[in-house]
Amino acid sequence: MRYFILLFVMALTTACSMNDIIVQDQVTKQKFDLSDQDRDGVIVARERCVGTLTGSDIDNYGCGAIKNIAERQELKILFANNSYYIEPQYYPQIEKIAIMLKQYPATTVVIEGHTSNKGSYELNLALSQNRASAVTDVLRDTYGIDQSRLKAIGYSFDRLIDASGTPEAETVNRRVIAEVTGEDTASDLKWNIYTVDEEVK
Repeated sequence: MRYFILLFVMALTTACSMNDIIVQDQVTKQKFDLSDQDRDGVIVARERCVGTLTGSDIDNYGCGAIKNIAERQELKILFANNSYYIEPQYYPQIEKIAIMLKQYPATTVVIEGHTSNKGSYELNLALSQNRASAVTDVLRDTYGIDQSRLKAIGYSFDRLIDASGTPEAETVNRRVIAEVTGEDTASDLKWNIYTVDEEVK
């Protein structure tokens, strides 16, 4: 009986001493920002490229691959004789250049004006320059491309494609070339289970 009383007293003493212990909650302060504000799968603490397009293929720092942009296109714009006025029907071709420039904001474009070898060199030099400038004017005024990204150069008939002097040669020599160049961040999208390959036509 004395043994049980001793055990009871010991248990009671232990319970009282446990009640005397004050438990304090300690909050651990997070050193790094672990949120993913642009939802690209990279935490803010490691993010180097904020605002990544959702679904883009990125590296461990949230940045898209850097690639060189080099696109050279001939614009099929027909000018009246000795004129640099651009008919509105040719605007969709210029719009394609504007779309590319907006897609890649770090690029610039050089518009080249070329003529046939009919007439004086000086006349054709001014005409080719005016035709190239007419295209950059449309890019700026109609499609909102900043002037600092646009350059127009007239080459007169320095760069003939066909020097035979035939009517066909004159037609192919009168041309406007748009050359978009620069370095930009690609926005290639990641493959997912819903991705469908485009049909090759």
